[in-house]
Amino acid sequence: MQTVSVRSAIREALLEEMEKDEKVFLIGEEVGEYGGAYKVSQGLLEKFGPKRVIDTPITEHGFAGLAVGAAFAGLRPVVEFMTFNFAMQAIDQIVNSSAKTYYMSGG
Repeated sequence: MQTVSVRSAIREALLEEMEKDEKVFLIGEEVGEYGGAYKVSQGLLEKFGPKRVIDTPITEHGFAGLAVGAAFAGLRPVVEFMTFNFAMQAIDQIVNSSAKTYYMSGG
């Protein structure tokens, strides 16, 4: 069995899903030109373009909400937060919007 880093495994899984399904896109701070805070998305902007690898401003709550809305519309967003503590800035979108809206709206 080959040993790979977590970073490499995440990148390969993301690459595989993006190749398989054009509805999958990546969104987050510095995921495009910089290649991600930990270089997980390195090279993806060149391969898939700016409509599927989207750099955002520093507003975790905002781009998490955008991803929730995109998922409701049938897309398959992948959100990269630089660190777990930044994900806590978007906890309302993660816990409330993404988890409850489907049931609160009757589907």
